[in-house]
Amino acid sequence: MFASVPGAGRGLGKEVVVGGGQLLREKVLESVSSVLPITAIVFLISITIAPLDAGTLVLFLFGAVLVVFGMGLFTMGADMAMTPMGEGIGVQMSHSQKIVVPLLICFVLGVLITLAEPDLTVLAEQMPAVPNRVLTITVAVGVGLFLALAELRMLLKIPLSVCLTVLYALVFLLAYLAPDTFIPAAFDAGGVTTGPITVPFIMAMGVGLASLRSDKNSTTDSFGLVAMCSIGPILSVLVLGIFYQPDSVSYTSASVAEITTTRQAAAAFIQALPEYGREVAVALVPILAVFLLFQIIFRRFHRRQLVRIAAGFVYTYVGLVLFLTGVNVGFMPVGQLLGETLGAGSSRWLLVPLGMVIGYFIVKAEPAVGVLTRQVEEITNGSITRRSIQISLSIGIACAVGLSMVRILTGISILWFLIPGYIISVVMTFFVPQIFTGIAFDSGGVASGPMTTTFLLPLAIGACQAVGGNVMTDAFGIVALVAMMPLVTIQVLGLVDKLRLRKALRRQIPASEVEDTIIFFGEA
Repeated sequence: MFASVPGAGRGLGKEVVVGGGQLLREKVLESVSSVLPITAIVFLISITIAPLDAGTLVLFLFGAVLVVFGMGLFTMGADMAMTPMGEGIGVQMSHSQKIVVPLLICFVLGVLITLAEPDLTVLAEQMPAVPNRVLTITVAVGVGLFLALAELRMLLKIPLSVCLTVLYALVFLLAYLAPDTFIPAAFDAGGVTTGPITVPFIMAMGVGLASLRSDKNSTTDSFGLVAMCSIGPILSVLVLGIFYQPDSVSYTSASVAEITTTRQAAAAFIQALPEYGREVAVALVPILAVFLLFQIIFRRFHRRQLVRIAAGFVYTYVGLVLFLTGVNVGFMPVGQLLGETLGAGSSRWLLVPLGMVIGYFIVKAEPAVGVLTRQVEEITNGSITRRSIQISLSIGIACAVGLSMVRILTGISILWFLIPGYIISVVMTFFVPQIFTGIAFDSGGVASGPMTTTFLLPLAIGACQAVGGNVMTDAFGIVALVAMMPLVTIQVLGLVDKLRLRKALRRQIPASEVEDTIIFFGEA
């Protein structure tokens, strides 16, 4: 991955820079291919059926540039820092002879990483009736508890399908008891907490925890941690809704800055940079502190690895600052204005097909999706390709955004979609190979990241306000549907692969290929 440079000891920093430059170019090119489609779609919509002010469109284009470079730097930093850190901590915890210590570490890490997740702050600001700190701490505790529960499941070798069945039954029981205004936000919380900081770390930790196991299910069990961590926030926010009774639950629309020149547009981003710089710094410092404490105690990483991780932290920090500035300043106002324009027009039903097209392409711009698809392909040695997962995710998100627009236009309760969707998803877990179950439920959390909360959610809010709907019950919930639909589409992919495998076995494929397929797809 890194170019060889003479003088390994003295030129270690130079080696990182040289190798990092080549890797950065690759990551930026990947980002361009991910962000360009959604940028082109929004541009076409803005010059045809939903015209935007020139200043707002300039904000969006400036934001797209920052998103491209931010995504490139972040994914590079995640590969260099978050992934090896998570895997190293996971491997070290697997050595522990006492079960209490790993569970406690999981809880603390879950809380700290969730408090570091920028998407959670965006969601908290949308619920003025609940203090931001109350909501974030509630969600963080939920993630911490369920990360520990996920570790316990791996140690006891409990099938993921059994855990998901029990936990989602509990989720919908609490949803029946909670106020209607809390239900969409609770399911949204389950999606936003598994974002760009959480996913690389938790997924790598799952790989580390499973790496020392030699049984046939070790690869399968490396997935599913993100899935479990997505359930914790839903339960914790539903419990909060049952016991916390605010005077009112309302939404205050965000104001859109008036931009008339490119200089004003650039100034808007420059003014926002320090705010997001502080936000990301506050988020990453606790993680860095935990890592340093871990390294002091266990001395797991060598000097070369530490230099690489340090460089990865810098890339992660700069990338997240650029990415969050781009999506919050550039994408959020455009999403809201597009929603208002489309919802106020006579052809408001165009929201459904246009939303589906946007949803299909926008998932490619989620930074954590690249981390997931890359890790899936590596762990399965290419048996499950990045392309197949990406297409399944895109189809799922397209359907989710389309259903969200139908909800906005009709006012149908989100439970009419969530209950059947999760029932189908949980039932399928007993019929598809378990590795696909873990990937599917992990994907649900991964797909609902910053692009969803800063573009799709404002799009839904703008459309809902234009049609005169209830923002808290009709617009909120789009993140929840985005998190749910991949559970179905990726497990369908698993069923297709299972049928393909059986067909291949009937044709008497070579024994070595059969053995490899059994390992990855759980066939008997």
